Amino acid sequence: AHKNEIKVHAWFEYGFACSYNSNGGDIIAQKPSWAAKDVNGNLVNKNGFDWMNAFLPEVQNFMISLFTEVVKNYDIDGVQGDDRLPALPSTGGYDDYTVNLYKQEHNNAAPPMSYNNTDWINWRADKLTEFLGRLYSAVKTIKSSVIVSSAPSIYSWGKTEYLQDWPTWLEKGYIDMVIPQIYRYDINNYKTTLTQQLSYVSAANKKRFAPGMLIQNGTYNPTQSLLQEMIEADRSNSITGGCFWFYEGLSHFDTYFQSYKK
Repeated sequence: AHKNEIKVHAWFEYGFACSYNSNGGDIIAQKPSWAAKDVNGNLVNKNGFDWMNAFLPEVQNFMISLFTEVVKNYDIDGVQGDDRLPALPSTGGYDDYTVNLYKQEHNNAAPPMSYNNTDWINWRADKLTEFLGRLYSAVKTIKSSVIVSSAPSIYSWGKTEYLQDWPTWLEKGYIDMVIPQIYRYDINNYKTTLTQQLSYVSAANKKRFAPGMLIQNGTYNPTQSLLQEMIEADRSNSITGGCFWFYEGLSHFDTYFQSYKK
């Protein structure tokens, strides 16, 4: 890739998810204490994905070790956490470790039984932000030039559903680039969502913002005119970068991208 002037970012796509409708898979089979638990004590599952407990130090250190192993051993240019790192469905956090940690910081009061309680959402989102700070530091200590990025869900839906507070990640300097998944099927929805997401980005951090654009989903591909309109919407907002999801969709726009580059 480098010979062809292409930079490579390692994509940790599953993040804190450990399996897909497999009761936690091999990881939870070997480490049952790593399971994320909902208010009923069940393994957290959302949209088919089973989840590890993102607040547990062992799980966090395991994840950091995966990132640092790749940074040490491969000549990569970046690492990315996708929309599942840092993340945990907001139904999680009712395991013994997290409950006890919450009690320690709240005069022995238990977490709210309502998983979408605002203060409870904020407390858990802050813990994931702290984790990202540790991950960022660990990567930069090994190789400062490696870009640390994430492609979270759009804010604030991503915070209430997955505890992702990416505007805070930017403000704290815990991420080099954020790529919100602005996957929309018409230009008006794309423009509206783009404007909304930019409202959470300071002028100083705008260079770290790159919208994710949908160019394939199953058998769907946008028209070339819609693709061009999305890129033009980015440029009209002084956004100079972007991300296309996903790779195979590029082949549907060969001529367009070749001419665009020229």
